[in-house]
Amino acid sequence: MHLRNTLSLAILIFVTSIAFAQAPTGLDAENTTTDNIVLSTLDVSLREGSSPAFIIHSDEDGIATVSINGEDHEITFIGGEGTFPIEIDATGTLYMLQSNGMNGLYHVAKREGNFRFRRIPLWLSILPPLIAIFLALLFKEVLISLFAGIWTGAFIAGGLRFESPFYLFQAFLQTLEKYIIGALADTGHLAVIVFSLLIGAMVAIISKNGGMAGVVQGLSKYATSGRRSQAVTWLLGVAIFFDDYANTLIVGNTMRAITDKFNVSREKLAYIVDSTAAPVAAVAFITTWIGAELGYIDSGMAGLEDFPYQMTPYAIFVSSLKYSFYPILTLSFILILIYLKKDFGPMLKAETRAYKKGSAIGGRTEEEDEPDMEDLSPVENAPLRWYNAFIPVSLVVFMTIFGLLETGLDATFQNLIDTGFTPRSATWGEVWPLIGNLLGDPSSGFFVKLGVVVGNADSYTALLWASLTGVAAAILLTIGQRIISLFDTMYFFGVGIKTMIPAILILTLAWALAITTQELYTATYLTSLLSGNVSPYLMPGITFVLAASIAFSTGSSWSTMAILYPIAIPTTWAVCVAQGLAPELSLEIMLNVVATVLAASVLGDHCSPISDTTILSSLASDCNHIDHVRTQMPYALTVGGVSLLAGTISTMLGGGWGISVIIGMISLLFLWGIVHKLGKTIE
Repeated sequence: MHLRNTLSLAILIFVTSIAFAQAPTGLDAENTTTDNIVLSTLDVSLREGSSPAFIIHSDEDGIATVSINGEDHEITFIGGEGTFPIEIDATGTLYMLQSNGMNGLYHVAKREGNFRFRRIPLWLSILPPLIAIFLALLFKEVLISLFAGIWTGAFIAGGLRFESPFYLFQAFLQTLEKYIIGALADTGHLAVIVFSLLIGAMVAIISKNGGMAGVVQGLSKYATSGRRSQAVTWLLGVAIFFDDYANTLIVGNTMRAITDKFNVSREKLAYIVDSTAAPVAAVAFITTWIGAELGYIDSGMAGLEDFPYQMTPYAIFVSSLKYSFYPILTLSFILILIYLKKDFGPMLKAETRAYKKGSAIGGRTEEEDEPDMEDLSPVENAPLRWYNAFIPVSLVVFMTIFGLLETGLDATFQNLIDTGFTPRSATWGEVWPLIGNLLGDPSSGFFVKLGVVVGNADSYTALLWASLTGVAAAILLTIGQRIISLFDTMYFFGVGIKTMIPAILILTLAWALAITTQELYTATYLTSLLSGNVSPYLMPGITFVLAASIAFSTGSSWSTMAILYPIAIPTTWAVCVAQGLAPELSLEIMLNVVATVLAASVLGDHCSPISDTTILSSLASDCNHIDHVRTQMPYALTVGGVSLLAGTISTMLGGGWGISVIIGMISLLFLWGIVHKLGKTIE
């Protein structure tokens, strides 16, 4: 009897031990509880050992969604704790945890047989861009300032390891090894670099063969004064609407000699070039921006709940243009300045210097001023034939458009196949009639279909084709007419590339700094800082400030749109629905927010000294970069302030095209009054 009881007890203990051994804990407890819970706090600690893991604490048991480094994970909580396994090396790993609007940035590293676990205050994420911007404005030198910002970001991302000077030196080495090389490893960045270098080479060749001088001679018939030369610059900037990079480099290089002739300051030229490039590319229907914009808007629309309207991303974009006050008012503001012949602030000083001293280039002293670009005056006895410049530049424009259509058509053809439609070939005649099926509307109009094609295009490939074709045409025209020998032509090819190196260096460092802001979740911090429970009518205004701040801090309008659209669109709609607004009014507020993200991104981009388009505008105009930023910022902020007010008021009045047009006209009159009151004419 005792033996049987003993055997029964042993079997019971054995079965129980197996049950406990197989009982799920932490992440493995998916079958234990199915209650969804929301974390009230984000309390995280580290479980050390051979299998390190985060221990996340909770007030109740169940399943909660926690985003870790941007990926959502369902974590099961038992006994008030949930675990997430992590990987750690000696250098350390950075983890960003987010849940229910709460954020936590943690750095974990191995050291001397145990682990180092530190929470990084998220407000430190704004230090790298702020340091770069502050030093650039203070010392008027960009390269060292950007490097200092990257170094700061590398040290913070490395876990703020103050234990030894070695870690500061390690961050110094990672500035090049990890961040600068990482920026160059991006194929899109490389495409922009190659495009810029080839455009620089083309400009050098068409300058030396007399083509650019011929264009200047031809345009001089229209640009007969300082005011008219600025108007021609504005007109060219609006005409080359399809890409901001091509716009900046072509217009800046083409008009520099003409505006110099009439003593227009390089700062004013750089401002007109910069402030026509991105604004017109941002709001035009068919541009290299449209694909990214539609993709970002689509990601935001994916988060909409109970949305009663059947609208494509392209329809959302077009409908939102009535609230794009900043791009439109910026283009108009330039015309007001040109017509009234008035300036104010730092730009007035620059224009006064240029007119009275005959110095378009602003140098504080000969030692402090940036070196001029290479001498690109025509070679001796070069014929001033305008078409030697016009043909290469026109080919750049044509090939960019052709490249957008060609690559967009190929991508659209593949999309049709993937969705079950089978065109007989990838030709335009076969693909075009079926494009509407991708939108669920076979009767879609011409511009809607064209928007789909351009939206699917590879803009980087188009720019590469364009720049290569343009420089090849410049070489063939030069040696074909025996203006310059082949040897000398290729020498000037190298000279043109050399002139672009300063901009390439600044661009690369700016991209590297952007990597640090992404790694430290700078935009997440700014978003959480300015978000909260607000009135739906204030959503456009709050979004405007937030988007401008992120674009200024990161130097990128595209990354700002990528970050904010997926957040701002569904949040705005949810806030409107929660407060019981009518669907029609909720839609108008959401459209206003869509336009505001785009517009404010361009504003922040204009004001930021680490923006790539701002850098290219300085270089194409041969203007001191910090002088360009310093003179452009007051104008950009003036238009930005009026645009913020216009967007907010339009929402409160119910929105719509009629309201927006009236407010836009009033805003123009207000800007006219500001220039008339504050501006001065140079006597």
